[in-house]
Amino acid sequence: MARMPGEMPMKDRDELIAIRRDIHRHPETAFEEQRTSDIVAAKLREWGLDVHRGLARTGVVGTLKGRRPGQRAIGLRADMDALNLQELNQFAHRSSHDGKMHACGHDGHTTMLLGAARRLAADPDFAGTLYFIFQPAEEGQGGARVMMEEGLFDLFPCDAVYGMHNMPGMPAGQFAIRPGPLLAASDSWSMIFRGTGGHGAMPHRGTDPTMPAAAFITATQTIAGRNVAASDAAVVSVGHIQAGSAGSPNVIPAQVTVSGTARSYSPAVRDVIERRLGELGHSLAAAHGCTAEYEYQRRYPPLINAPEQTALAIRAAEQTVGRDRVDPDTAPLTGAEDFAFMLERKPGAYIFIGNGVDSEGGCHYVHTPHYDFNDEIISTGVAWWVNLVRQELGAP
Repeated sequence: MARMPGEMPMKDRDELIAIRRDIHRHPETAFEEQRTSDIVAAKLREWGLDVHRGLARTGVVGTLKGRRPGQRAIGLRADMDALNLQELNQFAHRSSHDGKMHACGHDGHTTMLLGAARRLAADPDFAGTLYFIFQPAEEGQGGARVMMEEGLFDLFPCDAVYGMHNMPGMPAGQFAIRPGPLLAASDSWSMIFRGTGGHGAMPHRGTDPTMPAAAFITATQTIAGRNVAASDAAVVSVGHIQAGSAGSPNVIPAQVTVSGTARSYSPAVRDVIERRLGELGHSLAAAHGCTAEYEYQRRYPPLINAPEQTALAIRAAEQTVGRDRVDPDTAPLTGAEDFAFMLERKPGAYIFIGNGVDSEGGCHYVHTPHYDFNDEIISTGVAWWVNLVRQELGAP
């Protein structure tokens, strides 16, 4: 097999692949990444970094100072947690824990950043300080926010922060990024419609909350189509409906719960979505003689790449794989990522690395039971991290 750009010596490559597969075999979900953080801390200490543990319970931060003087400090972040998902792969390193799986590639993200720490520790020819941030609980639990609340940037003051995520469906080892919004805000909402319920044969003797609920589900799609400018983007999706009992289909329920997710890229659009969901739910409930209870939770903010740091990330990617393998203005995605919390506090950039397409393997998308991180891109990811450091801290 041809070597990927940035390929490292076979011994180092094999060690990193072994680490990645070991982490994959032993997935740990949000705030439970004890074994994973033990591995990370042990490797960082082995390679001579100072190690701090305990932020957000299982977070690890390794500190490495360059041999040349410099005041600038940057944070390099990888996520460590797995998902609550049953793995269906049958290879030797498949999950050993039923119902838990590394289905988003955080095992690979952790490994690539570890590889960069080892290479930079062996040759710290840069000016300033590096903080290698290994973060728990990215998958829906906001581990980045918790680390910051517990003093991440007070203990480790960064001038900029960077992150990287694999992307199935993009050719292995290619990079994609853009300045400005790259990933969306992720919010959750719920609407509870209440009526009296009643006998299905005599609906006129009660109030039926299924009627406003049905109208509301349809009406949610008018928000993106009629309340948000065509030049902007918004997604409102219903993901959960609960009412009544399958054992008693002749009973009109007294309560119907409808809940879902909302995605957007700007505070203004986020405000519109929150306001219109509430207006639609309450007005439709009233029109049908019912009441509504509404809750909107702002979870992850949009991920906004800073122009200066994005340019540095692009240059590092071009240095790693060549200009023709870097997309500097990729289309934004409606997925979300809690690294966005860090980018609210510090300038920085987040980049995608291709995990492979059908002909290369690794084509199963993230959060699916047949996904696996592509070990062939580990050395490319390591090389990008190292080149990024040279771009950021290459001069005194």
